[in-house]
This record gives sequence, C-alpha cells and structure tokens, in this order.
Amino acid sequence: MNLMDMVLVFICMLVFIIFILVGVAFFTL
Repeated sequence: MNLMDMVLVFICMLVFIIFILVGVAFFTL
C-alpha cells in the first residue's frame, strides 16, 4: 500500500465513524 491508499482508507474510516455517531445521536433523540 502506498501513501494515497492509506490516506483514502483513513478518510473512509473517519466518514464511517462520523455516520455511526450521527446515527446514534439521532436514535437517542
């Protein structure tokens, strides 16, 4: 894996975690 692949995977993981946090926040409201 080169640096760009690692950056893309890191961004995808961040977006996935943000979607989970937003979903949990809306579900608890």
